[in-house]
Amino acid sequence: MHKNLADDGWFIINGMEKSYSDPERYFSCEPGIRKIAMELYEGIRHLGIISPHSHVDPALFSSPERRFGNPAELFIIPDHYVFRMLYSQGIPLEALGVATLKGEVTAEPREVWQTFCAHYYLFAGTPTSLWIQDELAAVFGINEQPCAENAGRLYDRISEALASAEYSPRALFDRFKIEVLCTTDSATDALSAHQSLKQGPWQRRILPTFRPDTLFKLPSPGWKNALAKLGSLYGKEISSYKVFLEAIEERRAFFKAMGAKACDHGVLNPFTENISTEAMEKIFQRALAGTASNEDYANFSAQMLMEMARMSCEDGLVMQLHAGSLRNHNQALYERFGADMGADIPVSAEFTRNLRPLLQRYGSTAGFRLVLFTLDESAYSRELAPLAGHYPAVKLGPPWWFLDSPKGMERYLDATVETAGFYNLAGFNDDTRGFCSIPARHDLWRRISCNWLAKQVSRQFLGLSSAKEIARELAYGLALQTYGLSS
Repeated sequence: MHKNLADDGWFIINGMEKSYSDPERYFSCEPGIRKIAMELYEGIRHLGIISPHSHVDPALFSSPERRFGNPAELFIIPDHYVFRMLYSQGIPLEALGVATLKGEVTAEPREVWQTFCAHYYLFAGTPTSLWIQDELAAVFGINEQPCAENAGRLYDRISEALASAEYSPRALFDRFKIEVLCTTDSATDALSAHQSLKQGPWQRRILPTFRPDTLFKLPSPGWKNALAKLGSLYGKEISSYKVFLEAIEERRAFFKAMGAKACDHGVLNPFTENISTEAMEKIFQRALAGTASNEDYANFSAQMLMEMARMSCEDGLVMQLHAGSLRNHNQALYERFGADMGADIPVSAEFTRNLRPLLQRYGSTAGFRLVLFTLDESAYSRELAPLAGHYPAVKLGPPWWFLDSPKGMERYLDATVETAGFYNLAGFNDDTRGFCSIPARHDLWRRISCNWLAKQVSRQFLGLSSAKEIARELAYGLALQTYGLSS
């Protein structure tokens, strides 16, 4: 069952051998659709990359001498898509080089890589395998699958490349044709890496994104520490709800001055509500005293989303709302390793009633943008597409996380376009921590969207000229417009 999968990089389609870097990969097996898809793709494949939402560390680009450490640090350790699959098969995170909250690391990078390669067969049929194979082929010229037998050779080959100037993060940024890269940063981040880049000679558009989630999570053990850090940055103790809002507004202004175009919020349910300032003050004081209830937390979060929408109307930051993920489902793993360990699990999310207070107040406000993401596919056609097809402020984010896959992308387009149209979509973002996966993720989206458009052309739902224009918008233009990244 677990035989050597290190082939020579070839597989069979329609009786013909195709390489992992075949230019027609992922397109329909039907010749007519395949031809149209290829024509559409040829018109967009050379476009630059707009990445309006990622989790890449901006410190990667701190200097021309900065390098990626080793293949394990590049492909495995920062990527929960990778280690969650291996963990599901009984491989402990310690064996994958993931550091505990105490900073303990028990596996050497070469051992981590060997474990990954020996179990690479586990990724068959997943988008992770497509991204990794694309990275290996396009970035490192490796046109074979990792396995136990070739692990050492691949490790040495990749390590040698990473040591060279041509594979520095800065060099790859330009090689990948990244025009804009937006990171995701805590509201209390000093943005020192961004400041250094902004003041240095290497001028590229690497922009911060304001994420205040930790400041809204009253039950979190770290809430008071986050509040204290906010007060330190603001230069004033945060002892009231009024001062709290003032400090948040000041931080948003700082982020915007540093080039931020968006704020980002992750919630279990997109619950919004109009709660009075007096009631919010009482909740805030109970939180300071350590007596806030779960109901207090829900109401506080609901009103803070209203406040974030208000502030976005005032300062122009695009409001991103990711809903439907139950975070840190594996409590033991969370206590040992912390957040973002691949144990965030999708749940159903209701948008229509939950967002009504926010949309009633701000949904038709000129200049306001609310980009909605979900892990609940049933909400696409039932709620999100109708909301985006009505409210001027609402745009639909692309397939997120577990849905960022070939079939997930197709289902997304099937479920949304007929109601919302193409121009109420927000284009694509990669939402990745793995820097070298960015071009692979964008290329997969471009190929799948071109193939989907080709089917519409073949059935005469779209004309070819319209499909060419829409393919460009899905790959590039919609993200620019939604996030105001043209300037």
